[in-house]
Amino acid sequence: MAAVAGVSGLSGVSGPSGGPEPAAAAVRVLIVDDDALVRAGLSMILGGLPDLTVVGEAADGSEVPAAVAAYAPDVVLMDIRMPRVDGLSATEALRAQPHPPEVLVLTTFDADEQVLRALRAGAAGFLLKDTPPAQIVHAVRRVAAGEATLSPTVTRTLIDHVTAAVSGPVGRDQRRERALRLLADLSERERQVAVALGQGRTNAEIAGELFMSVATVKAYVSRLLTRLDLNNRVQVALLVHDAGLV
Repeated sequence: MAAVAGVSGLSGVSGPSGGPEPAAAAVRVLIVDDDALVRAGLSMILGGLPDLTVVGEAADGSEVPAAVAAYAPDVVLMDIRMPRVDGLSATEALRAQPHPPEVLVLTTFDADEQVLRALRAGAAGFLLKDTPPAQIVHAVRRVAAGEATLSPTVTRTLIDHVTAAVSGPVGRDQRRERALRLLADLSERERQVAVALGQGRTNAEIAGELFMSVATVKAYVSRLLTRLDLNNRVQVALLVHDAGLV
């Protein structure tokens, strides 16, 4: 993959090449990966689209706070394994900030302990590094629109192959008790929406299944995040899986 020309900015961070300013409505993307070829490839995939613009790149998780402050991205494509500060630590720190950008984790494995931890920390989903370009574009657009990028199969794979092995029966039981306790405080309608999120449904699909408008579904999702003290729909989905409801 050919390298993408950049303008020097922060240490280890490059901004977009000179040229006309992107449209105001374009989704702003920051790419964080220690592999220059991966960064260049992602820049090529995303950079030529009218509704997406790569505003900057970073080579390590330690550079993320400064890059986010400098470039104000809407979505961060975050590599998991980096030499100084890994993507998990960078995601946890970033998502703990007020009004953070969405995070899409980049990984070479689809069932990895660090991926699940990143999702629990607030990442909106993950992409395998060999994901076809069209699917990468679709995932970025979905995350920017507030949708998750995890299918029910992917979520269950993560939980089946990672959570059980890492936490053991005691950890699973503790998470299940906590999840059931939190979900018990919801109204019946809120629980229905939460379960639908756990099944990987989009807002439009939930609206059709529960006979709501899409706007009402969005309002319920926002209410769930507030009541459960979570910051995105992936965390709601994981909570529903913890409770054993899907």
